[in-house]
Amino acid sequence: MVSLSAPVSRDRNASRTTLYPYTRIDDDSARGWLADQWEITSRERLVRRLDDLSRGGYRARAQQVLGVSPLAWDAALYVDIARLGFGCGMVTEAEAWTALKNIVPSVVRTYGSWQEFADHYLLGRKVWRDGLSGTRDTDIPAPQAAADAHLSALLDPANRSSPWNLAPWDTITHPDRAR
Repeated sequence: MVSLSAPVSRDRNASRTTLYPYTRIDDDSARGWLADQWEITSRERLVRRLDDLSRGGYRARAQQVLGVSPLAWDAALYVDIARLGFGCGMVTEAEAWTALKNIVPSVVRTYGSWQEFADHYLLGRKVWRDGLSGTRDTDIPAPQAAADAHLSALLDPANRSSPWNLAPWDTITHPDRAR
């Protein structure tokens, strides 16, 4: 489930296979990212943003512009924000897992593979990027070429460290269970 957010962060310190969003403890980075990128500075704002992404997010605008409602973009952002919220202590581990479990059924009903998810992620990203009027591609968090290369690496069957190769698509419907 955490791998749904893999396209969002290209940071070397990002973890793409654990609930905690970084490879090392770094609560300040999680808090700073939420504040700087999302204006989320409280649990209430985090919960509202997750609710917005789960109910419509960027999909509504994409539907108007493209005639397609790319859930993947909103789902990836949703999972990333839930993980960052856990990373800085705005939500508990149980609450973060519950949030992820809430988004997975609609993702699984919509897509049948990581490739389909990636294709719709890029559509949603395009609508988001095009909505940044007057902003050059090089001024946004990641230029389109970087996002394309990152997704290609995630989908590359030869990339043994890709979370999408480590966890086949259908595993997101079966979260880890305690033994």
